[in-house]
Amino acid sequence: MPPFTTLTAVAVPLDMPNVDTDRIIPARFLGRTREEQVQALFHDLRHDPEGRPVPGFVLNRPEFAGARILVADRNFGCGSSREHAVTTLIDNGFRAFVAPSFGDIFHNNCFQNGALPVRLPEARVAELRALLAARPGATMTVDLVRQVVVGPDGVEDRFETDPFRRDCLLGGVDDIGLTLGHAAQIEAFEAKRRAEPDWA
Repeated sequence: MPPFTTLTAVAVPLDMPNVDTDRIIPARFLGRTREEQVQALFHDLRHDPEGRPVPGFVLNRPEFAGARILVADRNFGCGSSREHAVTTLIDNGFRAFVAPSFGDIFHNNCFQNGALPVRLPEARVAELRALLAARPGATMTVDLVRQVVVGPDGVEDRFETDPFRRDCLLGGVDDIGLTLGHAAQIEAFEAKRRAEPDWA
C-alpha cells in the first residue's frame, strides 16, 4: 500500500454523529466487486428513493469534488465490522478521517488499508466542520510525520498515533507486508523444521 506521510487536500465536513458502516456502504452492495462498490459510498444518503442525487448532501456538492479528507462527528464508522466501509472510502479518494471518536473496528481497518484516522477534541472537530462548511473547497493538511492537523484557519492541532501503526503507515506496510519482510527468517525456520526428526 502507498505510504502515508503528509496529505494536503480538500476536506469535506460530515455533520452527522454515529455514522455506521451500513450508511457508508449499505449491505446490499457488499456482494459486488470492489470496483462496483465505488458508486455505493453513502448511497442512501446521496440518493433519493428514485435514485436521483440529493442536491443538499455534502458529497454531492461540486465544491467538495476530489475531497480526500473527511471531517466527521463522533463515533464515525460504528456498527458492523465490514472492511468495505474503509475500502470504499479509500476507492473514492479518501485517505484521512478526522473525528472525535471512531468505531473500534473501523479505526483498526483504516490502518490495515493505508488510511489514517485522527482523533481530535470534539469541540475542535466541530469548529473544523463549521470552517469547512463556511469555506467550501477549503483544504486541510494531515501530517503524520509531525502528527499535526492544520485546519483551514491555519491552526495546528497535535494528535497521537500508536507508534507501531504510525511506522507501518509511513513505510506503506500492512500486516502481510510486515510478515513478508521476515521471509528469510521464516524460510530458515521452516528448513530447520524439515531437517529435524518428526517427534510425532
